Amino acid sequence: MSSKPTGRNGSSRKIVYVAYTGGTIGMRRGDSGYSPAPGYLAERLAAMPELNHLDLPDYVLHEYAPLLDSSNVGPPEWEAIAGDIATNYQRFDGFVVLHGTDTMAYSASALSFMLEGLAKPVLLTGSQIPLAEVRSDARENLITSMMLAASGEPNEVCLYLNGALLRGNRATKVSVGGFDAFESPNFPLLGSVGVEVSIRRDLLRPPGARQLQVRTLSTDGIVALRLFPGISASLVERLLEDPVRGVVLETFGAGNAPARDGALLDALSRASERGVVVVNCTQCLRGKVDMSGYATGRALAEAGVVGGADMTVEAALAKLSYLLTLGMTPAQVRRSMAVNLRGEISEA
Repeated sequence: MSSKPTGRNGSSRKIVYVAYTGGTIGMRRGDSGYSPAPGYLAERLAAMPELNHLDLPDYVLHEYAPLLDSSNVGPPEWEAIAGDIATNYQRFDGFVVLHGTDTMAYSASALSFMLEGLAKPVLLTGSQIPLAEVRSDARENLITSMMLAASGEPNEVCLYLNGALLRGNRATKVSVGGFDAFESPNFPLLGSVGVEVSIRRDLLRPPGARQLQVRTLSTDGIVALRLFPGISASLVERLLEDPVRGVVLETFGAGNAPARDGALLDALSRASERGVVVVNCTQCLRGKVDMSGYATGRALAEAGVVGGADMTVEAALAKLSYLLTLGMTPAQVRRSMAVNLRGEISEA
């Protein structure tokens, strides 16, 4: 087993592993706009005297190659990040993943399922303005994430931006240009950071009881389908054909679909009978799916659709991909979608 690395200044302070995958935080302004530049973030961090303060942990920065806009981050990158954390797990007190904000909630949800037995903090953060800019939000996001990662809690995958600590698989991006880019619509914040750092320890998940294990996660055969008034049943049927194995169906209100359209329900029913797992998630930002409340919701249940309760679409996609990658049968996946595995769904 590798020993814990010594800090940059030979110190015995706690030490955090910073995985820089790309995103706005480390971009440099050029003639054609902002773009990532290898080595540039390391230069900017070295020029920040506050990172040498004794109240902060030491850190090791690992820069990925190539650096990616988060729109290009998917399962291969999730696997690389999870593997990187596992490889360095015993050597560091916590982990900070620097990531673009556009798909940060997807990555946080995926990593929450991939890192089984996690007993150390994993914080995803980034910024809306690059670190090099005068008005950047990156400094506070980075410094606070490093402090939280070194604190020993939370022992789960979280997302931190603009004073808000969110459970990773409860977060969703709600603003393109605001510093408060993320919300946790159906679950309280795990913590808030202002003059004081306030952590809701009653909400934190207990540390994993087993040794950390990385699970692979594949989105092959997984689709998200957003219903809209007038959607064609024939289009839905084509979208549900092989090789589709799982669908996150984004429905109206409390989980409703046009029940008057028998062809649409028939298409969903036939897909379910073939073994396609269809999970019902509401298009609404807040609230949960309840397919017993309206006839239109009950019609979906009768067609074999399973309720996604109050999961975000990002979490539902990650969870469905994770369960199918485990090799479960469709019946097992349907049952497991209703079980709280990583804090992604509220208990009934």
